[in-house]
Amino acid sequence: MPLVVRAVARGVRFEVRVQPRASRSEVVGEQEGALRVRLTAPPVEGAANDALVEMLARLLSVAKRDVRIVAGQTSRRKVVEVEGVTAEQVLALQPRAP
Repeated sequence: MPLVVRAVARGVRFEVRVQPRASRSEVVGEQEGALRVRLTAPPVEGAANDALVEMLARLLSVAKRDVRIVAGQTSRRKVVEVEGVTAEQVLALQPRAP
């Protein structure tokens, strides 16, 4: 199932599958319609959520305030909303197959 990115009023909304405590932070592809992301941050006290927001803001060239986790605050599977970007920009985050 390919990554699903839906347009909303000011940007896009999509699911993210987070793997905390990874050896390095990176986007590794898609899994079951969600963007798969590895983060070095631990899943305690919101550290992984903060790291996810920072990473997506940097990769999509938007301010951190434009990236919000709208569902799944305590889950590995989250719904993220990003203002000021298009679906094509989010889809471009996926690594290309060799």
